[in-house]
Amino acid sequence: MPHHVPKEIRYNFEYERRLKACFIGAGGHAYRNVYPTFRYAPVDLVAICDLSKDRADGFARVFGAERTYTDHHAMLAAEKPDVVFIVTSYTKDGHVQATQLAKDVVEAGAHVWMEKPTAASRAEVEELIAVSRRTGKNIMTGLKKTFFPAIEKLKDIVAAPEFGRLTSLVVRYPQALPAPDKRGDLVAMQSVIDHIYHPAAIISFLAGEIERASFEWAEPTGATIASLKFKSGAIGALHFSAGQSMGGPLERVEAIGEGSHAVVENGVKLTHYRKAKLPSYGRASSWIQPEESATLVYEPEFSLGQLYNNNMFTLGYVPEVLHFCEAVLEGRAVSKGTLETALEIMKLYDFYATTPHGVAAAI
Repeated sequence: MPHHVPKEIRYNFEYERRLKACFIGAGGHAYRNVYPTFRYAPVDLVAICDLSKDRADGFARVFGAERTYTDHHAMLAAEKPDVVFIVTSYTKDGHVQATQLAKDVVEAGAHVWMEKPTAASRAEVEELIAVSRRTGKNIMTGLKKTFFPAIEKLKDIVAAPEFGRLTSLVVRYPQALPAPDKRGDLVAMQSVIDHIYHPAAIISFLAGEIERASFEWAEPTGATIASLKFKSGAIGALHFSAGQSMGGPLERVEAIGEGSHAVVENGVKLTHYRKAKLPSYGRASSWIQPEESATLVYEPEFSLGQLYNNNMFTLGYVPEVLHFCEAVLEGRAVSKGTLETALEIMKLYDFYATTPHGVAAAI
């Protein structure tokens, strides 16, 4: 089944069955990008928990929750929710607060949707995998990049026979890597662990598992370029483009097959360069390709008040929440944002944290 299958969205009140939901976290990111998705998802938000009661109460007034708590154990015991959404921060020593919270939630009998990062180590992700399997409860990480319509369509293009095998993949993302002596410090590496989930999720989604890698590091900015070899045989590069202007599009993804390639720029513009013959060299009077091999360009219009030109859809927030809710309603495991994907991402994080630049390492 294609990954990009446009569907007509239902509004919250139109669902016959809604999941009893609680939310842990009342911060700015959740306010802007996660709570608003519930307008289009089968959830009944009954309670919000935050260490600040004032913030929890304020969020409850805006988003319609009936009760608020400052202790998540008390909320879980009293509410007995079907699902819990977690959007929290870090501990003082750099660990991910949501990791332990997710364990507490599934032990209490609810499914978990948690914002990235899943954890601060591979061992912690493996612990989540074990508790998820033991309890039979989903733990999904919000890997929004894999729900971008442009990235989902790119996946379909790459998987199509006419594209050929994926032979190389290049991803650019504006991230800095600290100096070598800081890479074992979770606090110093917090920006890396917070952001590596974005490009790494795309890489995993499109190219699968990495076999080995090496990287070079630019001291002035912390930029890196990593050379990747995938288990599929494809090669790739991850460019952490620290130092670029923040005034332009931040990201770029380019997938190359066998005679065809496709590019996603700015997360929304997808250009598919289909297989084409080179015009007669030295004699061709036009660059225009025949219809059957012409380049295809996909980009949204922003004139109409459509859902697709809202960032909650173009950036994948509603689609990922729907994926989670539909899996729970149907009694099945999630197939995207999985803990297994999070484990692959943490392997890449460990590579950057422990491998000297210029040295090849197995992933």
